[in-house]
Amino acid sequence: MNEQHFDVLIIGAGLSGIGTACHLRKKSPDRELAILERRDRIGGTWDLFRYPGIRSDSDMFSFGFNFRPWNGLKVLADGESIRNYIAETAKEFDVTEHIRFGVDLQEANWDSSRGHWTLRGKQDGKPVIYTCDVLISCTGYYDYRQGYLPEFAGIDRFQGRTIHPQQWPEDLDYADKKIVVIGSGATAVTLVPAMAEDAAHVTMLQRSPTYVLSVPAEDKVSAFLKRWLPEKWVYRMARKRNIKIHRWIFKAAKRWPAFTRRMMLRGVRKGLGKNFDLRHFSPDYKPWDQRLCAVPDGDLFQAINAGKASVVTDEIETFTEHGVRLKGGRELEADIIITATGLKVQVLGGMALKVDNQDVPLNRRLVYKGVLMEGVPNMAWIFGYSNAAWTLKADLSADYICRLLNHMQSSGKGIFMPIDREGCAEKESVMAALKSGYIARADHLLPRQGSKYPWRVLDDYEQDAKILLESPIEDGVLNFYQSVVAPSPAVDSKTPQACSS
Repeated sequence: MNEQHFDVLIIGAGLSGIGTACHLRKKSPDRELAILERRDRIGGTWDLFRYPGIRSDSDMFSFGFNFRPWNGLKVLADGESIRNYIAETAKEFDVTEHIRFGVDLQEANWDSSRGHWTLRGKQDGKPVIYTCDVLISCTGYYDYRQGYLPEFAGIDRFQGRTIHPQQWPEDLDYADKKIVVIGSGATAVTLVPAMAEDAAHVTMLQRSPTYVLSVPAEDKVSAFLKRWLPEKWVYRMARKRNIKIHRWIFKAAKRWPAFTRRMMLRGVRKGLGKNFDLRHFSPDYKPWDQRLCAVPDGDLFQAINAGKASVVTDEIETFTEHGVRLKGGRELEADIIITATGLKVQVLGGMALKVDNQDVPLNRRLVYKGVLMEGVPNMAWIFGYSNAAWTLKADLSADYICRLLNHMQSSGKGIFMPIDREGCAEKESVMAALKSGYIARADHLLPRQGSKYPWRVLDDYEQDAKILLESPIEDGVLNFYQSVVAPSPAVDSKTPQACSS
């Protein structure tokens, strides 16, 4: 079987993978790269999900790439627009031709004797082997094959149709149908107003509320400025402004949670009126303990006010033939039930990671600067923010990887590997800042973080930008080797001491 070798292999042709490839094309153009994509199209998440109303849950000026700002006025763009944006970016930076579609990887193994990675899998059903000097995972953090579905009692009794948004059927006709959407996250608050336009009625059934924030559907400030200033200036200004606003809101939520909660609930009250039972939008946790849900021009509130949608807060006792019966005794009738019950977390797209044929237990490894993996040679992963637009951190990480590769080239080094010699590991995962259910369920899968930087995940755009874009590459923690054989962490590390803060 022929091996196809590249300097850099990127796994995933979604937002992160295409963005990383574009950064490499711009800043490390001498590196021969390829993108390995399991699916048949560009787009990742934005190609997979096709449910009604799908849109970004971050504003597009922050969510767009830093090297190619979003050039529309929609604040929360629809899925098709985002998919086109990713594809157009790949084409503009000559990345499309480097994508290998239909590659389903089962294993990536670092071979110390050869000083490179060997990736094994299937391409269009046939065994395939790729090798590379540097491996970059851009697979996101959830299982593309299936979403999370709790065990619902009596689900087989329901005589209507049950659908998970991750497997949305193209032929679904929901006109004049009674629909129950189970969930209260970003998917649910998107689906409810979108389906309410044609359905007889849509009920959002939630076990517990989520903070919902109304945002403008279009950026009127940028629309006005475009009359007087060059378009490129306007969009870059909008990006800087929105990043600052979002960072201010997050910091305010952490410093003054009670005040931030009051302001958010005041917005809900304004959207729904004084007679609405606000408990349906009053979570029992602090703002930003979980991600906020944004709705453009309060479309969810408008659907509720128009009588086309409603919200019920209760737990499911059992599915019935004609809907669901709640623990409170009420039965909700439905022709269609949408289980918007969340994601199933998966690391590295389900691919096994090995070093010299030994499994790497990711849940026992630290992440260096949120980009590299402790004790794993020549590997990076792109993992965006959980408290801001994903792409902000993805862009910073890709920029850092380019700096790292260019440093290695100029210094004649062939291998990099971060090593924790101080015993900094803690029990918290890299996503511990969020208290969401899907994060808790996946704690045993996720890499750990340490008690101090560079092993600590900052989730702070300003600090990350300064460190990843400006700080010296060589810091004593990241090790470099000229030979093809890199010492293993067990050999090269000192006896771990207590990690100083």
